[in-house]
Amino acid sequence: MLTIVSFLGFLLLFVLIGLASVIYNTHHSRDYYLASNSVSAWLVGLSAVATNNSGYMFIGVIGYTYTVGLSAFWVMAGWISGDFIASYIVHRRLREMTTETGEVSYIGVLSNWAGKNMRLYQNLAALVCLVLLLAYAAAQLLAGSKALHVLFDWPLWSGVVAGALLVVAYCLAGGIRASIWTDAAQSIVMIVAMAILLWVAVANLGGVSGAYQQLSAVPDYLNWFPEDMALPGAAGAVLFALGWLFAGFSVAGQPHIMVRFMTLRDSGEMKRARIWYYLWFTVFYCMATLVGLLSRVYLPDTGSFDAELALPTMALELLPPVLVGLILAGIFAATLSTADSLVLSSSAALSHDLLPGKIERPLYIKGATLLVTAFAMGWALLSAQSVFGMVVMAWSGLASSFVPLLLVLILGARPTVATAILMSAAGLLTSLLWRLFDLHNLVYEGLSGILAGLLVYALIRGLRGGESRA
Repeated sequence: MLTIVSFLGFLLLFVLIGLASVIYNTHHSRDYYLASNSVSAWLVGLSAVATNNSGYMFIGVIGYTYTVGLSAFWVMAGWISGDFIASYIVHRRLREMTTETGEVSYIGVLSNWAGKNMRLYQNLAALVCLVLLLAYAAAQLLAGSKALHVLFDWPLWSGVVAGALLVVAYCLAGGIRASIWTDAAQSIVMIVAMAILLWVAVANLGGVSGAYQQLSAVPDYLNWFPEDMALPGAAGAVLFALGWLFAGFSVAGQPHIMVRFMTLRDSGEMKRARIWYYLWFTVFYCMATLVGLLSRVYLPDTGSFDAELALPTMALELLPPVLVGLILAGIFAATLSTADSLVLSSSAALSHDLLPGKIERPLYIKGATLLVTAFAMGWALLSAQSVFGMVVMAWSGLASSFVPLLLVLILGARPTVATAILMSAAGLLTSLLWRLFDLHNLVYEGLSGILAGLLVYALIRGLRGGESRA
């Protein structure tokens, strides 16, 4: 009973914070999707952390670490490094171009960069974006539902429906401002919950030395590189690490994360926003990976255990009911913080980028939000995929579609509409085929997709004699 009370108490707090944002709602599309570019650096940083470190972190990464062991640290190192590199190339220019174009969506900014008007590209990119974002949102709802199923034995559909209702409630109230405010609160709960579980798990094993001894007893668990690398030795290790660096760099193609930095009130504050973001991100990811390692000690692999349920199951074994409620709130908060961002980005793709006339009326904008939430909920209810698999598919697909074009735009090139379409199509198709033929075991599919998009641009530019317009 105490677990449920604790859990519901935190959820109520998040909802109230989101609903409070209605006070500042101006009922215009720019306010609904960009908070009128008025968000402070610390809120941008914490919101981006919560959006990036979602159910994927609590459910997917911990489950992956449980399965592969110490080699999961390469995923963390590559992901954060790639993300950091992308931030220095992309964030400031994207924020500046948001003001210059007057657009309210990520796709809109790309399609109207530096005065260009690529309406056909905007329509097609919005369609791709909408499908992948909805898959991603479905994965978040499914992740939260899995945690509720383990802790309360609730049916999987109940968590999906509850998550969708909560997300739509505060999104309709305050748009992205509500999302950012709740994300910041959720970010704090997420890191506190993970820290408590890590501290208790280590203490119960007799401290750091005891935990290390227990982990060492698991066969091949503390190997630095996974046993199933596609190539042996150093070559396989380099490809493995490089692939995950590109996975982190792929953050530049995630509309729901990039839009956080687009809401910043002044591009001159970008450095402060990054400091908040990377300090919080690094600490949280380290703790999540350590918890994933220790979960293998507490939950020996039986062959039938679902690794993505490691964290909630571990919390049940180690913590009193009130703290179990906190952990569950952290997991659910993580899924909601990303789901609400994905829903709003999907809504922007539908109402602003895909439909023939850009929708400005608040009633229609909120109708688009309701529609995409319903689709995401239905996808989650019908999905048979793992959270980790759904997130990686959507993440790499978005990156492969949009990062190549974004990079050439930032470097000063001005590709034609046809070239932009071909770049995105080549990147997305390469990424999907890479996974279809299991080549992602060789190297992360986003790397191949991004390089394919850039190669298409280079070939077209070469055929046209190296002109800046290609």
